[in-house]
Amino acid sequence: MFKNQPKGLYVLALANTGERFGYYTMLAILLLFLQAKFALPTATAGLIYSTFLALVYFMPMVGGAIADKWNFQKTVTLGIIVMFLGYLVMAIPTSMPEGSAFASPAFYIMLLALLLISCGTGLFKGNLQVMVGDLYNDPRYSSKRDVAFSLFYMAINIGAMFAPSVTEALCKVALAAQDLVYNPAIPGLCNKFIAGDEIDPDKLLLLTEFAKSPADLMAWCKTYMATISTGYSYAFAVACGSMVLSFIIYKAGRRTYASVSDNKTAAASSNGAPVKELTKEQTKSRITALLLVFTVVIFFWMVFHQNGLTLTKFAEAFTTSECYGWTRIAFNVWALATIVVGVYATFNLIQSKGRTSRIISAIVLLAALTGLYFFYTSTEDPVTGLQPQIFQQFNPFYVVALTPFSVALFSWLAKKQKDPSAPRKIGYGMLVAGLGFGVMAIGSIGLGIAPAEGQASTLVSPNWLMGTYLVLTFAELLLSPMGISFVSKVAPPKYKGAMMGCWFGATAIGNFLTAIPAMLWDKIDVALLWTILIGLCLLSAAFIFSIMKKLEAATSDTEEAAPVEDDLETVEDDVI
Repeated sequence: MFKNQPKGLYVLALANTGERFGYYTMLAILLLFLQAKFALPTATAGLIYSTFLALVYFMPMVGGAIADKWNFQKTVTLGIIVMFLGYLVMAIPTSMPEGSAFASPAFYIMLLALLLISCGTGLFKGNLQVMVGDLYNDPRYSSKRDVAFSLFYMAINIGAMFAPSVTEALCKVALAAQDLVYNPAIPGLCNKFIAGDEIDPDKLLLLTEFAKSPADLMAWCKTYMATISTGYSYAFAVACGSMVLSFIIYKAGRRTYASVSDNKTAAASSNGAPVKELTKEQTKSRITALLLVFTVVIFFWMVFHQNGLTLTKFAEAFTTSECYGWTRIAFNVWALATIVVGVYATFNLIQSKGRTSRIISAIVLLAALTGLYFFYTSTEDPVTGLQPQIFQQFNPFYVVALTPFSVALFSWLAKKQKDPSAPRKIGYGMLVAGLGFGVMAIGSIGLGIAPAEGQASTLVSPNWLMGTYLVLTFAELLLSPMGISFVSKVAPPKYKGAMMGCWFGATAIGNFLTAIPAMLWDKIDVALLWTILIGLCLLSAAFIFSIMKKLEAATSDTEEAAPVEDDLETVEDDVI
């Protein structure tokens, strides 16, 4: 899995890990920050969140076109700088708005910061992945392309896995400085009280008792919300630091990728490996196939990126903030990291041929098991005060932990010549995503409509969200790392940057549509909301399976399926 990979992969992956850590640090708390700082309702905050996500994934279309015409490496460098400026603006403390958020200068400063981050991401994200793909135009590494994208995707998720825990820890630091603690029911009640809106008597009593009956409840509420906002600002500052680290790694290792993607000619042919030109018909066929796949991708990301919206709101409104038993250690990110180490040690123990390597793997595995026992015995039972964003660590954790299983499975299928084609994997991914929200629908039966503020009277176990993220991760592993490899492989050489940008453009549309479930959040039964998302997944799967033969014919190199005479590998050989 890690053997015989070009050194440039590790440099670019680590640079991306730093950037993704900063991005997911901000994304984990963006919705909560918008509601804490500006008292925005879920629908409005969701619209800003989805618009930002859409821009983050739309701007790579522009960034790809710039890199195609200019220089990939310099475009990526510029992207890091612009993102740093955006996070810096977000980190600068501003006063809490008095009255409407739309009348506050701080609101528009925040929007400017989000725009800078999205523009910087557009210059960085897609172009860095094109550079990774171009490392594998070299015949020495071409057979490693798909495994490489899984490793690259795993590195992204290492950064994402630690981000929610950092935000939670920094929020606790800010609250502790004011002798306060977090309660998910309180922020919404504080905002409602500050706005002068009517509050249910029982919930007003809860707020008063939590505040320990202060002489001035209004002042206490303002202090509480300002303190939470300060904690989120600390997290944005950490995101700035991660961009500096990403820049250092990217520049320090530039020799390892110096020969790839200097310009659009190099993007088409790297390391001296010639790439044959496609005919107009072949180019059209490939672009058409990609666009059809992008259509399905729209709906996958619409449902998948509910993690920062409706799934986070579910964690806040319907999920208990306590966890018991073995699963409680899952809320310690270091315990999760220990599990990851144990998984990789186990795989290395099984696969290694050398005696020394096996002994080292066995020692590491034993240390990991010892570490897990330590976390279990030393972690309080129950774990209390869980913040809604912490659940977002489970998806990247599952990605990192399950990648070896994914690689092993599809490598085995490829050897048996039973590996599904890339479009077929996307169809399976949509079905699995529907299953994930099926878990949520079952867990939400009888919960009713989400409360306008505070928590519902009935709370469910954190295990429902943990299970949902597990199933959604299976769907993501079928679609996302394979998808960027698919685009890198099938896109006509002259349009690689643009096609990778279009992949993110399709994701952008899906991300913008994430606002629709957020608008329905406190309007319909929460179980019905998940059922609607299940329906979208099933319809998308039905669509892609209905055009499967056309997609496989357009992207196959076999004579029976519209041959394309170049040195790109067949889609049927994709291995996650």
